[in-house]
Amino acid sequence: MAQILLLNGPNLNLLGQRETHLYGKRTLADIENELSGLAKEAGHSFGSYQSDAEHELLQRIHGCGDDGTDLILFNPAAFTHTSVALRDALLATGTPFFEVHMSNPAAREPFRRQSFFSDIALGVIAGFGPHSYCLALQAAIQHLAAAAEKQPE
Repeated sequence: MAQILLLNGPNLNLLGQRETHLYGKRTLADIENELSGLAKEAGHSFGSYQSDAEHELLQRIHGCGDDGTDLILFNPAAFTHTSVALRDALLATGTPFFEVHMSNPAAREPFRRQSFFSDIALGVIAGFGPHSYCLALQAAIQHLAAAAEKQPE
């Protein structure tokens, strides 16, 4: 059983009420509940954390080495385009992660096309609305199963 962490950046606590034409009407709690159930069905534990504060996200990433987090599903939100600090934290801890976005940043404003995370992520899932999270969890489960098969008995 692996421990999967869903980590969300700024303004994602407003899902369901902000820019519903881009993000839909589902709340972050709705998404977290669905992922928790799917992870449990696959035999994994699931936790989630959201913050608008970069330093709090940094502290949560730093804690991954101590709390047994095996993999992160990370939607850095606006920090995607600005945070070298979060990138460095992910590199320092070495916790594998998938980058997740509900919208397709490549189809939005030019400044959103730069990600500080895509090149170090296991993969990037973007543009499927709230379903992006489910797709990321499926990818995580497949990645964890493949890694487990490679482990010597």
